[in-house]
Amino acid sequence: MKWSEIMIHTTNEAVEPISNILYEAGAGGIVIEDSDELLKEHDDQYGEIYELDPDDFPEEGVIIKAYLPVNSFLGETVEEIKQAITNLTTFDIDIGPNKVTISEVHEEEWATAWKKYYNPVKISEKFTIVPTWENYEPVSSDELIIELDPGMAFGTGTHPTTVMCIQALERTVKPGDTVMDVGTGSGVLSIASALLGAERVLALDLDEVAVRAATLNVKLNKVQNRVTVKQNDLLKGVNEQADVMVANILAEVIARFAEEAFDHVKPGGHFIASGIIRQKKDLVVDALTSAGFLIEETMVMEDWAALIAKRG
Repeated sequence: MKWSEIMIHTTNEAVEPISNILYEAGAGGIVIEDSDELLKEHDDQYGEIYELDPDDFPEEGVIIKAYLPVNSFLGETVEEIKQAITNLTTFDIDIGPNKVTISEVHEEEWATAWKKYYNPVKISEKFTIVPTWENYEPVSSDELIIELDPGMAFGTGTHPTTVMCIQALERTVKPGDTVMDVGTGSGVLSIASALLGAERVLALDLDEVAVRAATLNVKLNKVQNRVTVKQNDLLKGVNEQADVMVANILAEVIARFAEEAFDHVKPGGHFIASGIIRQKKDLVVDALTSAGFLIEETMVMEDWAALIAKRG
């Protein structure tokens, strides 16, 4: 099979929504090249080793590469992708240069292109994210391993928004808790919740690709007896409450369903909100406090923020 590489020059803020657009369009894999990675002083408190090649990154902004099968509908698909990305501006999302280029690649190049970016990474005190093709031996007896295949959907689980969510889950999830993961994507937050001792996890996502990917990842990590993955539009039709709710999605969406989130969190429970570009943090804080939440903690990593809110 022939594959076409679509390359989009954009901003860090637009990475997640554009990635979702590409997966919905049938992308078989995504690579993200962020110029900021070359400038950061990477925290090595968990023992990661970073070896970055400047040639792999743009001079500024972010390059997203996605791989689409070459067929008679490719032209229409690319135009739909371009329009969907342009439409992100209606949500006040900065899409940057939004330069889109197309090239053909060989299947063996597509199959391995993104793997060089993905190695085992310890992202918190307890959790290490490990790609399925790597043999990894835990460093300590209490280390928790999440196996992911990023070729299935929505990244490697090491994006700052995901890392902050997992660190927040470590501080809030107690054995026996019920957790709701709204916009589950790859299912990594649901898997983490189950490994932390949650008795029941409800993983929700509107995207069919995400639902399939999360279901596979849940089985891969052997937590399917506690994690239920469902296709659902946010909290519509959900009639139960959770001890902990987590949502790693766009700031505007979190603000829009803050009152619903409050109603679906048990008194004394927590709502972890992430996916918030730093300049939109106040928008989410105002929405959550207006809904009745008390902001207990604000977490910041790179250009992103996450909030731990409590229902009184």
